[in-house]
Amino acid sequence: MSTTPSSRTRRPRDAAVEGSRPLQKGLQTKAAIVDAALGLATQIGLEGLSIGALAEVMQMSKSGVFAHFGSREELQISVIREYHTRFEDEVFYPAMAQPRGLPRLRALFANWMKRTSVEIDSGCIYISGAVEFHDRTGPVRDALAGSVNTWLAAMRRAIDIAVAEGHLAPGTDAGQVAFEVHALILALHYEARFLHSPESLTRAVTAFESILARNQSAAPAVAPARPR
Repeated sequence: MSTTPSSRTRRPRDAAVEGSRPLQKGLQTKAAIVDAALGLATQIGLEGLSIGALAEVMQMSKSGVFAHFGSREELQISVIREYHTRFEDEVFYPAMAQPRGLPRLRALFANWMKRTSVEIDSGCIYISGAVEFHDRTGPVRDALAGSVNTWLAAMRRAIDIAVAEGHLAPGTDAGQVAFEVHALILALHYEARFLHSPESLTRAVTAFESILARNQSAAPAVAPARPR
């Protein structure tokens, strides 16, 4: 008896590979839908998203889009998660390559400013979403608030590390510093997007340096990182 597999016999490995193709295609389609939904949400907000509008953009049927999410709410949550992932990739993880302490904290802010300068034109899900969902309850608000709190917690940790490294004064209130930095980013969005102030970016950097100066220790100063 020959040990060579018959051409009609499907090997398990081949079955697994072929069986995974529809799954991979489905994941790719879902990723493309989320990408398109994120683009829409930055312009019209999370509440502006609808299965119908997205189906039109994707040139798909409504049922085809619906099959990937099951509900408009799940679509909105997927958009929030994707936005948070991109935010981490652009702002958080690159800063982790910097030395601990003030260099890393400055890099976090510089990266945040760089992303903000782009979002002046496209819009920020964290800010627009807060306006849309501040007085609501439910999974969408929870996902949005959870993402923002995760980022602010990372900022507070970076401030605490700067204190531990001796770059910021002992007793520096990390929560207060993070609050002030967050506040100036919100002011930047308002002045740049709504008032079209040409000095908003420069003023935000100046405000950040002022926050650090008030909390600086006697250690040698660390050169500021400017947004590119």
